[in-house]
Amino acid sequence: QVQLVESGGGLVQAGGSLRLSCAASGRTFSSYAMGWFRQAPGKEREFVAAIRWSGGSTYSADSVKGRFTISRDNAKNTVYLQMNSLKPEDTAVYYCTARPYSGYVPTRAGEYDYWGQGTQVTVSS
Repeated sequence: QVQLVESGGGLVQAGGSLRLSCAASGRTFSSYAMGWFRQAPGKEREFVAAIRWSGGSTYSADSVKGRFTISRDNAKNTVYLQMNSLKPEDTAVYYCTARPYSGYVPTRAGEYDYWGQGTQVTVSS
C-alpha cells in the first residue's frame, strides 16, 4: 500500500520561501514518477512539478519555473518541493502524487495513481 505524507506547508509573506516534503512508503520508488500538484479554491488541480525517481529528470510548470525546485532523497524516500519567491497566487493546497514510471512523466492529475492528503500553503501580500 503506497502512502504519501506531505508536510511543510504554512503561512508566508510574498517573496518568502517554504520547503514541502513528501514522505513515501509502501513501495520501492526507484521505478516511479513523483509529482506535486496544487489546487486553489474554486480552481482545478494543476500541475506544479514532477521528477523521475531514477535518474532525477525534472519537469516544472511555466508558472513556477525559476522559483520552485523538485528533488528527491533516495535514502529518506522523500520528495521535496523548494518554493522560493512565493507569490499570493501560489496560495493553494499542495498534493504529492506518484505513479509507476511508464516511459514518460505525466503532467495531468488523472494519470497519477496515488495521492497524499495535501498541505496548505498560504502566501500573504
